[in-house]
Amino acid sequence: MCGRFVAANTPDQIAAYFGAESPQLELPANYNVAPTNDVFAVVADSEGHRRVDAFHWGLVPSWAKDVKIGSKMINARSETVLEKSAFKNAFRKYRCIIPMDGFYEWKAATPGGLLTPAGKPAKQPMFIHRVDGEPLAVAGLWSAWRDREKGPDEPWLHSCTVLTTSANATMEPVHDRMPVLLPASAWESWLDPTNQDFDALSRLLVPAPDGLLTMHAVSTEVNKVGNKGPELIEPIEPPAA
Repeated sequence: MCGRFVAANTPDQIAAYFGAESPQLELPANYNVAPTNDVFAVVADSEGHRRVDAFHWGLVPSWAKDVKIGSKMINARSETVLEKSAFKNAFRKYRCIIPMDGFYEWKAATPGGLLTPAGKPAKQPMFIHRVDGEPLAVAGLWSAWRDREKGPDEPWLHSCTVLTTSANATMEPVHDRMPVLLPASAWESWLDPTNQDFDALSRLLVPAPDGLLTMHAVSTEVNKVGNKGPELIEPIEPPAA
């Protein structure tokens, strides 16, 4: 599961990092990206030219009746992506990379830990990021949808989803799932829309190396989707168990 993440780099920084063309629009730095927010993703054409575009987080398949379905499509399980009607066509043709500066996961409540306002044990939010501070290249899928009832002039909505896999040793104490993180050596083949080697592509959808990520506890202020500032990733000393 990946339900919140950090996207703080500028479009130009993202484009430079991934060797892509910058978009013509800006999105503000967001330290608490939530489902249905707009995010940047990297895509490529058949000639290998990469570009950065904005996408609605929550995949809306081309056959969907309305955009609301996207709120249930923020993640796609890599193990079954070719079996699900919502994702299999996107996996074949519309793959992307979703840049993240890190993501959040909530550690299970422990005795003596955080309490909810009602006095019940609360989960501890954790910020997970690369040890070296580099951006995460998260495997994603994208789709284009428009409301057919509004006619052919209705603009297209471009949306995306995050591919997940089983947790590595770093993530296991917190959650049994994690986003698929692509090494730079895999970017070209993953983004290539003409690449139809689904077996090879599926072999990329594996847990990240154990030494790649680190994490620290952060404030429960991240629980509120309206909070978007950089203070959310500041480390805190969690309550002693």
